[in-house]
Order: sequence, then structure tokens, then C-alpha cells
Amino acid sequence: MSKDKTKKNRGKKQAIPASSVSVVGVTETPNEIPGDTGTSTGIAATPELSEIVGTPDLRVPSKGLSRREYGRRLAELHIELVKLQHWIVHEKMKVVIICEGRDAAGKGGTIKRITECLNPRICRVVALPSPTEREKTQWYFQRYVAHLPAAAEMVIFDRSWYNRAGVERVMEFCTEDQYREFLRSCPEFERMLVRAGITLIKYWFSVSNEEQERRFQRRIQDPTKRWKLSPMDMQSRERWVEYSKAKDEMFAVTDIKQAPWYVVPSDSKKAARLNCISHLLSLFDYEDLTPAPFDLPPRKTDNSYIRPPIHDQTIVPQIY
Repeated sequence: MSKDKTKKNRGKKQAIPASSVSVVGVTETPNEIPGDTGTSTGIAATPELSEIVGTPDLRVPSKGLSRREYGRRLAELHIELVKLQHWIVHEKMKVVIICEGRDAAGKGGTIKRITECLNPRICRVVALPSPTEREKTQWYFQRYVAHLPAAAEMVIFDRSWYNRAGVERVMEFCTEDQYREFLRSCPEFERMLVRAGITLIKYWFSVSNEEQERRFQRRIQDPTKRWKLSPMDMQSRERWVEYSKAKDEMFAVTDIKQAPWYVVPSDSKKAARLNCISHLLSLFDYEDLTPAPFDLPPRKTDNSYIRPPIHDQTIVPQIY
């Protein structure tokens, strides 16, 4: 394959009809409400996510995918992500990626694998804290608008304006009128972003209640991850069905053809990361603009410089 602008034939983004949520890597839409036979939102009930992708053991984060194979495939996808980054800059694209899902669904881990090989000045992550008292008085979308990308930028929202349809709805942090206004405004807000030239991609990371429980238990046992569990997580844990109903209603209203929802089955963290990145790449018809390797010129020497004595400097203790 030629290195100079070789066409990367990954296909163009396909529009999906509203209320027809696409599942990344799976042919069926997972249902997160055990025993549910359907809802009034028009989203059909399907088998449990654990029946589709399997429930991994506590010690095996990705059943059926070896660590070596996972690393190899991730490295290949990283090369493609860098190509996509060059293309976004070249085409002066404005890309927004929304990552939503329940607590411990794997959003942060996937975002980390997307961004770790990219230029943080081009691809940045937005994870906003709870709104301030002043922000609560603003137009709801206002604090998110401030973080939208300029040309040649990609922004990943680790949770987004969909907080209102999820945690704020379930935990009653907003009024019924505010919630209904969000459902009315959100589709048109997103259409406006698309008309303004923003490529808007929305992912929902879907985890089963059994796997979420295992991840919570692992976080409790791991002192380096215990900070991830908040009192809010514990309250959300007790409202699984309420969150499921809120998610279903959110999909029914906001799964628009200009910015459809893509569901990422996430009981297997490694598979979810690979599937999400692969799907993300498939949405762009990009070219390989990666700069070719080159030889460094010889270093110039300057014998006039005399280095100060090292004992005049404060050196970090050499413990290792």
C-alpha cells in the first residue's frame, strides 16, 4: 500500500432510522431489564446482554480474547486512529464523541484507549463535574457548548448533556418540566450541531447488572480503584430498573438519523474497547496522511558550553 495518501476504504457513516438503535459488534439490541417483554418506547425486548456476549470470570476480563491478541489488535487500531487524527486536521473536521452508560460500564477505559495514542491538543476529553449554582441558572446546554470543538479538533465527552435524561431524571435532580423540555430540545440541539458542521457520534456502553456488581466488588477490594465508587453509585445501584426505563425513553426520543445511538455491549471490557474503536473508524472515509519516516540530521556540537557542577542542583533521590 502506498504511503502517500492511500485511500482507506472503511465505508461511510450509515444513517439509521429513529428508535432503531445499532448495536456495535452484535446483531441484536441488548435489553438491560431482566424479564422485560418490551416497553412503551418502541424498543423491543431482547435476550439479556450476558446471553449475547457471555459473562466473564472475575479473573478473566475478556473471555476468549488473550492478552497478546488484544494487545496486537489494539496496536493495529491505534495506527488507524493516528491516521484518522491526521485526516481530521487535514479536513478541518469538528468531531464530537459522546460516551454514556451506567457506572462501571467501561466508558473511561475505552476513552483512555482511544486517546492514549493521540495528540491531546487535537483530541481532548471533557468530563464535567456537577454544575455550579450559577450554571444551574443557565440554559441547560450552555456549559457543554463551551467545550465543543473548533476546526481540526475531536472532543470526547465522558458523560454529557444526557445527564439530564439519566442521573438527573432518576435521582430527581431536575423537575418533570425540565426533563420534558430536555427531551423536546435535545434532538433539535443535536441537529443544529450537525448543521453547523459537527460530526456527532453517540455511544451507549451496555453492561449487565451481574457484571456491574462484579466490577463494583473489584473496586471495593482494590485501593487504587476504590475512589471510583461514590455514594451516588451506591444509590444508582439500587435503581437499576429506573435507569433502564430512563434509558429506553432517552433512546426513543433522541435516536435521530443525524446522530443515532450506537450500543456497545460491554460485559467484556477488552472486546468493548476493540469493537468501539473499530466502529468509530468505520464511520469515516479517511486517507492515510501519516508523515513518512525521515533521517535526523547530525547534531551540531558546541564546545563552548561548560555544564555547572551537578552537586549545585537538587537531584531527585535515586531510590530505584
